Amino acid sequence: MDATTPRSGDTARRYERRRDEVETYFDRTAVQAWERLTSDAPVGRIRASVRAGRDQMRATLLSWLPADLRGRRVLDAGCGTGALAVEAARRGAEVLAIDLSPALIELARARQPVIEGSGRIEFRAGDMLDAGHGRFDHIVCMDSLIHYESRDALAALARLAPRCRGSVLFTYAPSSPALVLFKAVGKLFPRGNRSPAIVPVAGERLHRSLAADAVLRELPAARTRRIASGFYTSQALELVRP
Repeated sequence: MDATTPRSGDTARRYERRRDEVETYFDRTAVQAWERLTSDAPVGRIRASVRAGRDQMRATLLSWLPADLRGRRVLDAGCGTGALAVEAARRGAEVLAIDLSPALIELARARQPVIEGSGRIEFRAGDMLDAGHGRFDHIVCMDSLIHYESRDALAALARLAPRCRGSVLFTYAPSSPALVLFKAVGKLFPRGNRSPAIVPVAGERLHRSLAADAVLRELPAARTRRIASGFYTSQALELVRP
């Protein structure tokens, strides 16, 4: 990601254009595919590798959250069908689970199990950057920034960070020859059948950019882990407020 983080109107417009593309894809084109991918239904080899990778990534991010989340407020930014939100609520958290896709939010509500104890979930369709959502103890962005240009993803993190009292956990697509190949293969398919392009990020450059940003340097980088499972490759990074 770029070392400078513009907060200009151009940045906002780029983010909004990309956000609208992502919303259209997940709300109209890919709902049935994601419903199947995030269930126990049989899937093909490629989707099975993506499912396994996402399960490992979710488990990693959850392992970085406290085991006891009672009295804590958690933002699941880009919650999809709600699997991470459910687990956080089971630990006692008050979870705001937000996604751009109203269709995925309806699916998450339909799947929501009974949560015992003090935890609860509010599923909401909307933009994760809306300041009206309030403040949180922990913010989790699992694969919700990977479709944005690096400088716009960095600007999004800088808008989320001041609303977080504890940690921001997010994932990015680490730049690699395999990811370049997967993107090239994806171009063989009709545009309507493909998700918005994933933007590769060089890890060392990302860490320099985080340290150089006046807002994000207040949450130093801590743990990181890469998950590679077939057609799924994603890197988790933890930012922690001292």
